[in-house]
Amino acid sequence: MELLSSSTALNFKPSLSHHFHLSTSSIHFSNSNPLLQPNYKPTNFPKLTSSSRQFHLSQSSTRKLPSQLAVSASAVSLDAEKDKLPADIEVTEIQEPGSRVRLSVNVPPVVCEDCYQRVLAEITKKAKVPGFRPGKKVPESILIHHVGKSFVRKATIESILRRTLPHAMSSVTGRALKDSVRITTKFSDMDESFSFPHDYLRYDAVVDVAPEIKWVPEKGYANLKIVVEIDNDIDAQIACEAEIKRRHKALGSLRIVTDRGLQVVGDVAVLNISTTKVTKDDDVERIPSAESKGFQLDTEEADNLPPGFLDSIIGIQGGETKSFPLVFPESWKQENLRGVHAQFTVECKELFYRDLPVLDDSLAERLLPGCSTLAEVVKESILQRCKEIEQTAKEQATDNAILDQLCKMIEVDIPRSLFEEQGRQLYGAKLLQIQANMKLDEQQLASLSSPKAVNEYLEYERENITHLVKQNLAVGDIFKRENLQFSTEELVKEVENSIAEFKRNNQEYDEERVKDQVQEILEGAKVLEWLREHATIEYVTK
Repeated sequence: MELLSSSTALNFKPSLSHHFHLSTSSIHFSNSNPLLQPNYKPTNFPKLTSSSRQFHLSQSSTRKLPSQLAVSASAVSLDAEKDKLPADIEVTEIQEPGSRVRLSVNVPPVVCEDCYQRVLAEITKKAKVPGFRPGKKVPESILIHHVGKSFVRKATIESILRRTLPHAMSSVTGRALKDSVRITTKFSDMDESFSFPHDYLRYDAVVDVAPEIKWVPEKGYANLKIVVEIDNDIDAQIACEAEIKRRHKALGSLRIVTDRGLQVVGDVAVLNISTTKVTKDDDVERIPSAESKGFQLDTEEADNLPPGFLDSIIGIQGGETKSFPLVFPESWKQENLRGVHAQFTVECKELFYRDLPVLDDSLAERLLPGCSTLAEVVKESILQRCKEIEQTAKEQATDNAILDQLCKMIEVDIPRSLFEEQGRQLYGAKLLQIQANMKLDEQQLASLSSPKAVNEYLEYERENITHLVKQNLAVGDIFKRENLQFSTEELVKEVENSIAEFKRNNQEYDEERVKDQVQEILEGAKVLEWLREHATIEYVTK
C-alpha cells in the first residue's frame, strides 16, 4: 500500500458542471464508500529469474510488500502550497487503534467566506441567468435565487473540504497510506449545521498511517533457529514413480464400460455433480462452489474429493444417479465449505476403463524420447528432474518457515486498509483459481463475487490475512534496517523479462506496476537470502 497526498487519495473532481449537478461522491465519506471490491482481479505476474526466484515462490504476486510504506507523501504539502488559505485552520490530531489518526478540523469563517466567493464566481461563469449575459457579474441575491440557496451551501461545503483537507493532512505527510483517508462526519450533518458563509465548519477525518514495528526480541531476526518440515510427497523417488505412472496412463486407451458399474481401480467417470445444504431456517440452498458439470473423475486420483465421496458412488453405472449426504472436513481447502453438511446428487454421464500397455523397456522411448530402457528413463531423466523439483520445494519450505517465524517476532498495530487490501487480493486470486479448476456459470460467479461472500471471507480468514500482512511488514522493515540493496541492472533485467513474458502470452500490463512489483519481489528475495545466511536451519520429514 503506497503513501500519497491526501488530495490524490480523495480524487477530488470539480462538481459544478454545466448543468449545476452537484456531486459530493468524489469525497470519500466513511458511511458511503465501500472498501471492498469483490470483483477485484489481480494481475498475473510472470515468475522472475535469478535470485528473486525463491521469494516469488513463497510470496504470491497478488500481494503488495510493505516496502512501499517508505515512499514519501510530500505531495500533500505541495498541494497545500498551491492553494493557500486566507487563514490557518485548527486541527486536532488524535491517535486511534489500528494505526489510525483522527483529524478534527475547525475551519474559520474567513476561509469559509473565501470558498463561498469562489463558488459564486464559478457559478457566474456557467450560469444562464435571464437578463444577464453568460460570464457577466450577477447580483449575489439574484444568482443565489436562480440556482438555489441549498445548492450554493452544498457547493460551498464541498469547496471547503477540497481546499482544507490537504492542509489538515500536513501532520501525517510521509505516513498516510494510499486511499485510506475518510471524512467521517456525514455530509448531511455539515449541511444542516453550517450557516454559510459567515460561520465555522467543523468536520472529522480519519487516515491510516504506516504502522510502527516492534521486534521481540530486538533484532531477533538476525540469528533465527528454524526447523523446516519437508512433506514426504516432494521426495524425489516418490515423485518420480508418480510421474512414470502418469505417463504410462497417458499411453493407454479409454474403453467404454457397458456391463458393470464404477470400480475403484482404473476407471474414469464423467459426472454431473449438484450439491445442497439445509439452512438454519430449514430451507434448501445450493452450494455453487461444490458443483460441477462434466467433472472427470479418475478413481486413482481421488484425493481432491471429500472423504466418502468415492465410496458412495462405487457401482454407479452410466446414466444412473445417486444421492447421498457427506460432511466436508475442517481441513478442506475451500474455507467456506469446512464443516458443511452437504447433500450430493451425482449423475454418471459416461463410464470408462483404462486399457494400459505392459510397462517394460519397449515403452521407454514413448515414456521419454531418447531413452531405450526403463532404468534409463528413471535414473537419468525423470528422477533427475524430480530431484530438481525436490530442491526447489525444499528451498520454498525454508522460506515459508522463515516468514512464519518473522511473523511471531513482531508486534504491530495493523491498519484496517492494509488488512482489507491484502484480503481483497487473496480473495481475487482464489476466485481466479476456482475459475481455472472448474467451469462456473454466471450465477455461481455472481454468488462468489458478492459483497457478502467477500465479507465472509475476510472474517473467516482474518487470522491468515493478518499473518500475511505481518510477514510483509517484517520483510520490508528488515530490508530498511539492514540497508540491503539490489543493483539497477537486476531491476532492469527482471522488468524486461516480465514484460517479455506478458507479450508472449498476449497479456495487457502496466509497465509502472510491473516495475513496482518486480522491485518488491527483489527486495523480498534479498531479505530471505540474508536471513538464510544468518539462520540455523534443521530439516525434518513429516
